[in-house]
Amino acid sequence: MKLHGGHFADPPGVSPTREAEVRRVVDRVTRWAANRSDVVGLLLVGSWAREAARPDSDVDLVVLSTAPAAYAEGDAWTREPALGEVLRVRKWGPVTEWRYVTASGLEVEVGVTAVQWARTDPIDDGTRRVVTDGARPLYDPAGILGALTRACAS
Repeated sequence: MKLHGGHFADPPGVSPTREAEVRRVVDRVTRWAANRSDVVGLLLVGSWAREAARPDSDVDLVVLSTAPAAYAEGDAWTREPALGEVLRVRKWGPVTEWRYVTASGLEVEVGVTAVQWARTDPIDDGTRRVVTDGARPLYDPAGILGALTRACAS
């Protein structure tokens, strides 16, 4: 999903309707992240980031937070980005994964983790795998995610 003048390039095989829905979801979460004082970064990862999405691809996002425990303790925060019904919540090491499904069936995975997940000296092996599989910073005011993606590329 490539930004061209503020719009995403149409992924092959993905309907314009699905691409538009993904764009709306990404825009909504990006606005939400920018309005949270604890969120220092938002990263699109996976097939949408590497421009290889299929019609059944989910949207994968990583949220860097200075207070990740607040997201693991309750679901009050989930109403604001309005991502649909919560399918599951589970821990993957330092990441709490929230998986949603929209009314159309689009699945959205939001992994919330501490800022340390993005450290570059050294880069965690799991972080490196996620980033090298496709990553695009969506909200990165301090340049943390940009530095991480550059470090993983070298």
